Amino acid sequence: MKNSDDLSVSKITTPEKMSFSSISHALESETAAVLIDRINWKEYDYKPEVSFRMGYSEQILYLKFYVSEKHILAKHSSPNTATHRDSCVEFFIDPDQSGAYYNFEFNCIGTTHLAYGPNRQQRSFIPPQLILENLFTSSTLGDEPFEEKSGDFQWEMVVAIPAQLFIHHPGLRFEKLISKANFYKCADATKQPHYISWNTVKSPKPDFHRPEFFGTLVFD
Repeated sequence: MKNSDDLSVSKITTPEKMSFSSISHALESETAAVLIDRINWKEYDYKPEVSFRMGYSEQILYLKFYVSEKHILAKHSSPNTATHRDSCVEFFIDPDQSGAYYNFEFNCIGTTHLAYGPNRQQRSFIPPQLILENLFTSSTLGDEPFEEKSGDFQWEMVVAIPAQLFIHHPGLRFEKLISKANFYKCADATKQPHYISWNTVKSPKPDFHRPEFFGTLVFD
């Protein structure tokens, strides 16, 4: 596995179908795993084991997350709700380095919070119906909400993000794109809240809405 401030994103063979197994096979055959392992705030020192893979085809971004943690929670089942309070993995991306970014926040059953803007205060939600119709998520924990469970849990999730979800970037093409981004794992409302990242965040308190600390994605 690797962890650095920049990441080369490979074009992969288009999965045969939109399914957990097909997307997993494509990513695991053609991409490397990348760690999300940076503790940025010492008062939150719990660190679950988290990694991801990323690739793209002509019009779709693919992600697979791998998580091992002590507590899992999935209360939210509607788009654009507070998924960050559940067991959550996140992907923030400024596609063309324009200064504004999309925040994809996925709880462990695939419920998605998605908005766009230049900072935490100025966010514009992507319409829930667009998310439901276009975004594919599939988790080994299923898609039904549940209360917190404690123990030793391992879960995986695949995500497929079509270009048309980037509604503020009509005609977006991933090939040869250079973007700014960060990846995160959090769980605000669990017994062990945590806030870990792929690229270091240098803010005085937990805050993932800090694009000045994004790393670089270089699409092949």
